[in-house]
Amino acid sequence: MKDRKIIVNSNCYHGYSIFDAVDGIADAGFHNIELTATKGWTEHVFFTMSFEELLRIRDYIEKRGLSVPSFSGHSNIMDPERLKDFIKNIELAHFFGAGIIVTSIGEAHLKDREKGGADVIRESLAAITPYLEKYDMLLSLETHGEHGRGEIIADIIRGLSPRIGICYDTANVIFYGKVKDESDLEASVEAVNYLHIKDKAGSDDVWDFPALGDGYVDFPKLFRVLDDHDNRSSLSIEIEFTAAGAKNLEEVNEAVRKSAEYLKGLGYTL
Repeated sequence: MKDRKIIVNSNCYHGYSIFDAVDGIADAGFHNIELTATKGWTEHVFFTMSFEELLRIRDYIEKRGLSVPSFSGHSNIMDPERLKDFIKNIELAHFFGAGIIVTSIGEAHLKDREKGGADVIRESLAAITPYLEKYDMLLSLETHGEHGRGEIIADIIRGLSPRIGICYDTANVIFYGKVKDESDLEASVEAVNYLHIKDKAGSDDVWDFPALGDGYVDFPKLFRVLDDHDNRSSLSIEIEFTAAGAKNLEEVNEAVRKSAEYLKGLGYTL
């Protein structure tokens, strides 16, 4: 299934501006961007920005020929205050035309103030669902932290709205979930509605997420699992480098270009 929508997560450009991200992604030949609004980490767009600034960003994205099918709006949905922030992110995602919004269940890059069991999570997801329906949007819960395997999230969301699924992050399941093969994707693929395709290098517990093809994630094997189950989810490239980050903007641009060539080598069209 080589006609999947290919997207690049603007978080690849963590530490650089949204305009740097748009230029690098467009120059590499891509046509879709996942905008990142992760508080305290990558705030390429954020609901506290002025309307004028958000319009300027949206216009520039359109000028460079990119679409925004997805939006990364990570908030701890178990924290009542951050749940309110996430609802604002749903509205912001709609402003940019996104049809899918991604979050982790806990906080992605801020210290968690709230934790809870499956019942608490389901209550929060029930509170979010009317907004997903209002804006005709899908929610994708990323494999991250204590929810670092697809099968964990699949069990939590079973029986909830069909608008809620899993964002399967191919490196997070290694880093957080200690997943060694495709078995976890096999176990949760029916609930997967989006993927962050991220490579992994170095030891499993080391922050090292290079350009696609530079690590040891077996992407062809994972993609075959999707194909075998007729799962047509979009693929969003995410590159997070090492804990030291990228050396400079050119290194980020080169990693994005290299990832483009890797996917084209597998027969995908950008």
